[in-house]
Amino acid sequence: MITILNRVDILFDSLEHFWEHKRTERAAANLLIITFLGALLLIEFRRQGWLPDALASVMPTSHYYAINIAFSMLLAIEVLALVFSLANSVSDSVGKQFEILSLILLRHSFKEIIYFKEPLIWAEAPEPVMHILSYAGGALLLFLLLGLYYKLQKHRVLNQSIAVTTEFISSKKLVSLLLLCIFSGMGIADALLYLGGEPVFDFFALFYTILVFSDVLLVLVSLRYSSNYQIVFRNSGFAVATVVVRLALTAPPYIAVLLGVGAMLFAIGITFAYNRFEKINTHAELS
Repeated sequence: MITILNRVDILFDSLEHFWEHKRTERAAANLLIITFLGALLLIEFRRQGWLPDALASVMPTSHYYAINIAFSMLLAIEVLALVFSLANSVSDSVGKQFEILSLILLRHSFKEIIYFKEPLIWAEAPEPVMHILSYAGGALLLFLLLGLYYKLQKHRVLNQSIAVTTEFISSKKLVSLLLLCIFSGMGIADALLYLGGEPVFDFFALFYTILVFSDVLLVLVSLRYSSNYQIVFRNSGFAVATVVVRLALTAPPYIAVLLGVGAMLFAIGITFAYNRFEKINTHAELS
């Protein structure tokens, strides 16, 4: 088992180093720019009838759709960052999930624009505009609450033994690698469906469903190294927050925002209670 975890460490650290390298970040940013401009160009070719029928059949006709494509790719990049963050503290990975949720809400705002005609006509706008304001307002609230959430975090080691802590981190890296394989497989399958002109699945909603199971798995794994009540409660509570986030992804506009903000407040409440519990225990030990 130790040999396997050592190999996992080497593989994960290599992938993480590649992903976090400045060159990779620049390449990802360049890819987003090229994709956005390329999508705009192809959509215009589609409108002018300059594309082959096979390609034209899978291309949208609204220029606004290019925004959705670019934001979807940005979210995919953020999800990859989330996968790597799972090897860090549980609280950091949960915070990353809420960061992605805020970006998804912004993406939903742009998706509402897709259905507008060009140029924009106010007669068609009232209801979509309300949805846009709802999603954008929810994203802003999450952005503000995330600042409070991260400020409350006080990272503590799961176990005083360095060997035990190292093994726990290696176990989380193994879960991250499994999620990376699943993410890659889903991305390839979704792309093939789209290029084949078939209905695609809701990629981010499905991935968040998988995250629910991975969060529960991490809670169970942590029990191998510590059965501390406060830690078990905190991690289990964070898993519940992930479930609510998953529900928010498929809920109607206003309900989605309420669920997302509610889950964020719940995570903040858990963090505050956990910190207070730890403070009480520390005073009890010193007295």
